[in-house]
Amino acid sequence: VQLQASGGGLVQAGGSLRLSCAGSGRNSSMYTVGWFRQTPGKERDFVGYINRSGGFTYYEDSVKGRFTISRDNAKNTVYLQMNSLKPEDTAIYYCAAGSYGSTFSRLYHPWGQGTLVTVSS
Repeated sequence: VQLQASGGGLVQAGGSLRLSCAGSGRNSSMYTVGWFRQTPGKERDFVGYINRSGGFTYYEDSVKGRFTISRDNAKNTVYLQMNSLKPEDTAIYYCAAGSYGSTFSRLYHPWGQGTLVTVSS
């Protein structure tokens, strides 16, 4: 299933932004969905994932308590609510489907174009 992230933009430090991850093709509710982010010259870093039902989420330590992943399977959409944003959250954010939850990007595919989030200080 192909997932595409959207909703990025420019926000001031301390602000909030909600990203969406929309699925096409096969029913995305069949998959765990992971969120990752990448800055130029660096590897794609794990942000968090949500299981198929939406009943379990797991986050990277630096975003715990600030970011929340949810999903609406009726709409084939997963959300990443980002609060208390910091300049170091600036990155291109990607979502992708996986057979099970993992922090390893290589277990998720395919990857869409991502959406840019810029947090100004």
